[in-house]
Amino acid sequence: MIPRYSLPDMAAVWSDEVRLSNWLEIEVLAVEAWSELGKVPPEDARAVREKASFTVERVLELERVTRHDVAAFVQCVGESVGPAGRWIHYGMTSSDVLDTGFAMQLRAAADILLGRVERLLAIVRRTALEHRGTVMIGRSHGVHAEPISFGHKLAVWAFELDRDRERLRRAREVVSVGAISGAVGTYAEVDPRVEELVCARLGLRTAEASTQVLQRDRHADYMATLAIVASTLDKIATEIRLLARTEVREVQEPFAEGQKGSSAMPHKRNPVASERVSGLARAIRGYAQAAFENVALWHERDISHSSAERVIFPDACGLLDFMLDQMTQVLEGLRVFPERMRANLEADGGLAFSQSVLLALVDRGLSRDDAYRIVQRASAAAWDQGADFRAELGQNPEVQRLLSPEDLNSLFDPERFLRNLSGVFEKLEKLPVEGA
Repeated sequence: MIPRYSLPDMAAVWSDEVRLSNWLEIEVLAVEAWSELGKVPPEDARAVREKASFTVERVLELERVTRHDVAAFVQCVGESVGPAGRWIHYGMTSSDVLDTGFAMQLRAAADILLGRVERLLAIVRRTALEHRGTVMIGRSHGVHAEPISFGHKLAVWAFELDRDRERLRRAREVVSVGAISGAVGTYAEVDPRVEELVCARLGLRTAEASTQVLQRDRHADYMATLAIVASTLDKIATEIRLLARTEVREVQEPFAEGQKGSSAMPHKRNPVASERVSGLARAIRGYAQAAFENVALWHERDISHSSAERVIFPDACGLLDFMLDQMTQVLEGLRVFPERMRANLEADGGLAFSQSVLLALVDRGLSRDDAYRIVQRASAAAWDQGADFRAELGQNPEVQRLLSPEDLNSLFDPERFLRNLSGVFEKLEKLPVEGA
């Protein structure tokens, strides 16, 4: 499958232009808040709002000298304003700008990811309902177990994606917090009302208490959520990869005209998108470890978290955005082979119905141990010698005494295993999904 993916929206969220634009809005709002409190003359606040600007190039030029990104930014903005620029960054510390701006970026990234999850959830839900009656073999330990429906498998995915949607919504709220509290969070040189006004106008909550930074448990929570969502996608991708194996071949990723699965073997149709998703999930789970390490900082602040965050958050958000897009493409175009599912179900001579026979014998008065022994013996003949499981049962005197041929036939009907799944699909139909 040829990726159609591009990163304009998520890339923009993490661009220098957007990052510095967020900083500028925070600085301007702080000056306006000071003006409302009577500290800054109204004409100076107006001048800041009208004139304050930056260029990424000028900030980078200054940073090569200052070796401090916020100091370079403040100097650049001050140059654009003139005398009123003295009020820029008044009473504030770098983290007031960095962390509040970071919250804005994380919130915007979460909104993009939520849109992606919503779309994928809608596709999975629709496909699950379409295949609610598509019978296939269920597997445990990789071994045939009992019949299920393909729709039920996808319903499990849909409800997990719904939980991921809720996790992302909650994580968005957890990080939507700003702080304008000064050098070590004591408001010694900045009025707490400035923080309240700035955060309210940005749509952020104020931190209950901060040091020089917002506490990194919030960011670890957010990254852990990204890792969980990535793991859900890994789970779906892994199942598709397993079902696409040649000897199984119950599903297949979409394969485009002109696509090549191998440079050497023309027959290959590899589940490359799913493999890609599984690999990238490992990277995001690794980033979660770094986010956990960032929670413990020295005293009121150090910057050991900063260097890691500049890599792991833009990267993890971009990777998850890409992964969600990939899985959406896969599920939109997934080829499902019901006939192959039925053939695999029947390939073991009916072993998948062993529990049905066991319970039927118990219902007719046989002890569980005796019933288990009879069914296990017939199963062993089928498993080890290639005998027909159903025929083996039919030759057993106890089975003949307790179960008629019609009884036995009914026990080998795979549709029986779906009769109590209606409640699952009723809940799935009620699941709120945009555009469903």
